[in-house]
Amino acid sequence: MNFGLILRAFAASAVVAAGGATLPAHAQLVKIDGSSTVFPITEAIAEDFQQSQRGKIRVTVGISGTGGGFKKFCRGETDISNASRPILKSEMDACKAAGVDYYELPVAYDALTVVMNPGNTWVKSLTPAELKKMWEPAAQGKIKTWKQVNAAWPDQPLKLFGPGADSGTFDYFTEAVTGKAKSSRGDFTASEDDNVLVTGVARDVNALGYFGFAYYTENKDKLKAVPIASAAGKPAVYPSTENVENGSYQPLSRPIFIYISAKSLQRPEVKQFLDFYMKNADALVREVKYVPLPQRVYQYNLEHIAKQQLGTRFGGENKVGLTIDDLVKLEAKL
Repeated sequence: MNFGLILRAFAASAVVAAGGATLPAHAQLVKIDGSSTVFPITEAIAEDFQQSQRGKIRVTVGISGTGGGFKKFCRGETDISNASRPILKSEMDACKAAGVDYYELPVAYDALTVVMNPGNTWVKSLTPAELKKMWEPAAQGKIKTWKQVNAAWPDQPLKLFGPGADSGTFDYFTEAVTGKAKSSRGDFTASEDDNVLVTGVARDVNALGYFGFAYYTENKDKLKAVPIASAAGKPAVYPSTENVENGSYQPLSRPIFIYISAKSLQRPEVKQFLDFYMKNADALVREVKYVPLPQRVYQYNLEHIAKQQLGTRFGGENKVGLTIDDLVKLEAKL
């Protein structure tokens, strides 16, 4: 599956169904938007679901970032919102004001991946403190070279690439690294399209960026993942399925979600899509190189809906450092 081509196709046309096939105009429609990180999972689900429906149901998947997706979702414009972080308090308020009730469904875990150009020979690993020195607001206009971050590194320009402000990945990374969501220097190349970030880092030996694990695995021939030490003196750990599952890749492991409108879920086509999503999530999450959740979490999702457990279990904020075991315990509370 070529995510780059698919992403460009979706950016060009929001009315093209997942997988690039245009379906009959009379088909029932499920509208999805939001996170580019969650996109590969939902796109893979949508593609298989549409094939199973033989043209009866059309699923469109847009990419406007987690924040952009919630804006549309809370205006009632979409049925499902892809999100690479939990819904925030301001977004909860917007949904409440518009009368949009929702179910929060974790679908996978992501190893948010810091990447550099393969020609970078000086960085062996990074600590949160070094990442903070690069990315904090105080670095803007001041931290311009690699040597300013670590005296052992060369006096060469530091070129940074990252998601835009509507991205949930931006929110999570900034909170994990600087201690406050959206607290970041502004003088970096930003894009909601992760493939733009991939290209930028791949072209410049002095570049560093970050995005979801699936985009790294799809482009590992062009990029190097940077091992992350959870703190100074701790062993550096590469992003991997094993290290997410055992809880050692911190603080950049995170759950990723879909949010479903309770009103939309009353429509048979949306309910069918949701059931298909939960039944096939394990296999398709693996296929697109994210970390699937324990099967009981997908069952918890369906139980939450059956018992009308609306809303979020995150209180309107991120929970940095949450392991899969932590998430299982959280979701088990019905």
